[in-house]
Amino acid sequence: MRACFPVARAAPRTQPRLPTRRGPADRLLAREQSPLPGPPAQPLPSPSPSISRSSVHPAPDLVLTRARVHTVDPGLPSAEAVAVTAGRITAVGTHAEVTALAGPETEVRDLGGRMLLPGFVDAHNHVRLGSDADSVQLAGAGSLEEVHTRIRAWADANPDAEWIEAEAFDYGAIPGARMPTAADLDPVTGDRPALVFTYDVHSVWLNTAALRRLGITRDTDRLPWGVVQKDPATGEPTGFVTGFAVLGLARRGQRALAEFLPWASEERRYKRLCASLDMAAENGLTTVVEPQNSPDDLFLFERARGEGRLRSRIVAALFHPRGTTAEELDEFERCAKRFDDDRFRVGPLKLYIDDVVEPHTAALFEPYANEPGNRGRTFYEPGEFAEVLTELDRRGFQTFTHATGDRGIRTALDAHAAARSANGPRDARHQLVHVECLHPQDVGRFAALDVVACMQPRHCAPDVAGPGKDWAEGVGEQRWSHAWAFRSLREAGARLAFSSDWNVAEMNPLAHLYTAVTRRAPGGGDAWVPGQTIGLAAAIEAYTMGSAYANFVDGDRGSVTVGKYADLVVIDRDLFAVPVEEIKDASVDETIVEGVTVFRR
Repeated sequence: MRACFPVARAAPRTQPRLPTRRGPADRLLAREQSPLPGPPAQPLPSPSPSISRSSVHPAPDLVLTRARVHTVDPGLPSAEAVAVTAGRITAVGTHAEVTALAGPETEVRDLGGRMLLPGFVDAHNHVRLGSDADSVQLAGAGSLEEVHTRIRAWADANPDAEWIEAEAFDYGAIPGARMPTAADLDPVTGDRPALVFTYDVHSVWLNTAALRRLGITRDTDRLPWGVVQKDPATGEPTGFVTGFAVLGLARRGQRALAEFLPWASEERRYKRLCASLDMAAENGLTTVVEPQNSPDDLFLFERARGEGRLRSRIVAALFHPRGTTAEELDEFERCAKRFDDDRFRVGPLKLYIDDVVEPHTAALFEPYANEPGNRGRTFYEPGEFAEVLTELDRRGFQTFTHATGDRGIRTALDAHAAARSANGPRDARHQLVHVECLHPQDVGRFAALDVVACMQPRHCAPDVAGPGKDWAEGVGEQRWSHAWAFRSLREAGARLAFSSDWNVAEMNPLAHLYTAVTRRAPGGGDAWVPGQTIGLAAAIEAYTMGSAYANFVDGDRGSVTVGKYADLVVIDRDLFAVPVEEIKDASVDETIVEGVTVFRR
């Protein structure tokens, strides 16, 4: 495997770099006045006749006109046309004002009343982990019988495959709120080893042949890539392995997996990355934050860039598992210095304070409703985590901390408070990621500590693409009001950054906008915790400027503003002018990065 520091230096930037984005942030966007969900009663107002225009006046390369431009810029909230010169926005205004700037070589494109938005900035998207085309796909398999049917069909079609590999298993397919066992998998896998990833990639399910192949016995407690679960009555391994996201996706875990699992091979990893990058462009994502990488993974992005596959901009965070050494932090700093341009930047650090609700491994204050006595656990003792975050903050790192349970979230916030007290305030833009079950007493602390809440709207819809009934049953109805508290956080002044968490949920940001506004799944059904809906303008802001701010790129993207990169997305309809139910049916027609169309439907 390759580390980042011996590789040849990156190619020079083709565009001049804007001044550093690590100083004071641009103004936050104005919040809409009404807290009610859904589009306003009337379409957006016509733009004012005054044009926002660059002081430099060459004829633009491109004019996009007759559009419903939602700028996410309070200085000029709406417009009809945008001019682009040398990859940057040089004018925003009415059709007449902007088209008057066109020269004989300018491409003038009529958008026919479609919506033009700043490109989506996906603040937490596992493009490198992706979805594996060579594995059995179990998304939507709601019963063990359906799981068996899909695995059997794949196994019959791939008789020479050494391993049966599957992904996107939904915990809810196993009845009775129990975790799957090898015995559940054996009837359709036989003597071929099988490894199944849960939909959240936090756990792994093995059959008996895999346990045997890997030498996992009653004496095996921990693997380089997970924690072996045992039958409490017999002490034998059940076939279920937890902690995969923390151990299996760390450098040591990935190297151990690559020794035996085809899924972990270099070519399969690269194939997944390229497929996800293509999907990002198709979904209007002009900037993607890949939240969990080893230095060994960075060559994959270099390869993609060299082969023209890196159409969206990438910010890559490096994984900081428990026990990360000072020498490794030095390596992380070298990586951040080496990869630091507006197409591919490395720098933030990813940590975990707890795990996830469905297998009862997130840290809660009170026991799980369907497993009395179990409150989950944190990966660090509170004092230790405070020391870790304080040192990282002292060294100038930005941190992303996975925190899902109410006790995990408070432990992380306490650590940020300790770091702020020790080091003083700075423009760090630390993030807590997921923030699924938030105790009301901690809502105001995000704004007080200037910690960004990086959240995934589709996770809060009660269907198979979100945590669904397993999450709801695990925390219990008395805590449902704490679930994905978008509105409470926003009203308390917190900064929201939206993201997909692909491939845990769909990459399509329009599906996430719909659920943020309605708290419903795209398939319909009742709203879940409707008191935490937010308005469409707020949801779009969180998926553009909010995520741009959270990742220090708000100086050159996140809004349709003169001087910023022409990172834009064309939607097939004006989302503010249609019934809210149509948001889920909308589509991305075109994605533009730095003035160049990278996807057109």
